[in-house]
Amino acid sequence: MLKEYKTVTRVAGPLLFVEKTDAVGYGELVSIKLSDGSVKNGQVLDTSADLVVVQVFEGTSGIDREAHVKFLGETIQLPVSGEMLGRVFDGAGRPIDGGPPVIPEKRMDITGAAINPYARSSPADFIQTGISTIDATNTLVRGQKLPIFSGAGLPHNHIALQIARQAKVVGQESAFAVVFVAMGITSEEAQAFIRDFEESGSLNRAVVFLNLADDPAIERLITPRMALTTAEFLAYEKDMHVLVILTDMTNYCEALREIGAAREEVPGRRGYPGYMYTDLASIYERAGMIKERKGSITQLPILTMVGDDITHPIPDLTGYITEGQIVLARDLHRKGVYPPIDILPSLSRLMNSGIGPGKTREDHKQVSDQSYANYAEGRDLRGLVAIVGEDALSERDRRLLKFAEQFELRFVRQGRHEDRSIVRTLEIGWELLSTMPKNELTRIKEELKAKFYKG
Repeated sequence: MLKEYKTVTRVAGPLLFVEKTDAVGYGELVSIKLSDGSVKNGQVLDTSADLVVVQVFEGTSGIDREAHVKFLGETIQLPVSGEMLGRVFDGAGRPIDGGPPVIPEKRMDITGAAINPYARSSPADFIQTGISTIDATNTLVRGQKLPIFSGAGLPHNHIALQIARQAKVVGQESAFAVVFVAMGITSEEAQAFIRDFEESGSLNRAVVFLNLADDPAIERLITPRMALTTAEFLAYEKDMHVLVILTDMTNYCEALREIGAAREEVPGRRGYPGYMYTDLASIYERAGMIKERKGSITQLPILTMVGDDITHPIPDLTGYITEGQIVLARDLHRKGVYPPIDILPSLSRLMNSGIGPGKTREDHKQVSDQSYANYAEGRDLRGLVAIVGEDALSERDRRLLKFAEQFELRFVRQGRHEDRSIVRTLEIGWELLSTMPKNELTRIKEELKAKFYKG
């Protein structure tokens, strides 16, 4: 028999403080009956001998000391099914596309379970996104977690949608799905996401979770966990390869800070909770591949850097947990270059595992290295030109300066619906490298120059 308590002592933001309860477990679901007869739902956030802290999903407005609190003895579970593909849900996992409720094949705890490191399989399969700067120089590998570091006003959402439309594992006939998660977005952005999915036809292989800006902040904390639970079901029960796109993790962390302030916790860096690293790790580490399982989960978290500061706690901690980063540059965006991906600070730590003969092409690594080196030198020379002028440069320096310009215009820049194969991307790379004398391509072997150089 479940007991009801009328011992609400305090309400602070989205939190409810309840005294003198029997033993209550962390994460336990809570039903709150208000004096007007309406019911709200919540979850145990903290528990001690004297006090239980409950986070209320629908907000605490209308709750007073007369509210009846009932602890339900179970944690949040998501009903999952293969029929979720092609559906749109809110941040709490409720259908919002006008379709029927999901008939569950099973119910899964949204907190998930840590993957035993011994059971993990090493990522090694190339995922083609159709975006040259990712595929060629910051390759995404199946089972990887590779975040995109963006800034306010940059087109990270367009890039996310383009990847959701175009991502595929080349040369393998395998079931591929996208779980798209948007947190703290406006209704206008939500409609744009849904319209893009529907018009491109990619909704059929996608599961979409939308948490709007005016939804309770507390709901934002469970949205990515709902999505990852769905991804785990599709990957490990349905043998699918799942790409999870999370945008925007900054909004998630702001909700975490808001809850921490309501709990009157001692703040860490810039007011964020001291446990934010652990909390983010509990999300990011749910990516990967498990031995003897056919499916996989690849994560592409997107976060906007506050003030374009890559040392801000959110990108800083994310970089420690994940396997590289893709960085968007404001100066490229100002030039009208889309996608404005800056390859110099970007990195994919698992790139070498997913490229080469039999996966992409034998020249992939060397084309990437040579392009990176030439572009870096050309970028540095722009600062020198501003001081001494282009006439003072050597012939080689002028070639590198021209290479950097053409690299941005022809390699980095592409259309929002342009899906480049890795072969086409490497061909563009060779066209640019062939503007340099062969003897200056010091990072490429002679046999590859003889095969691919276009001079």
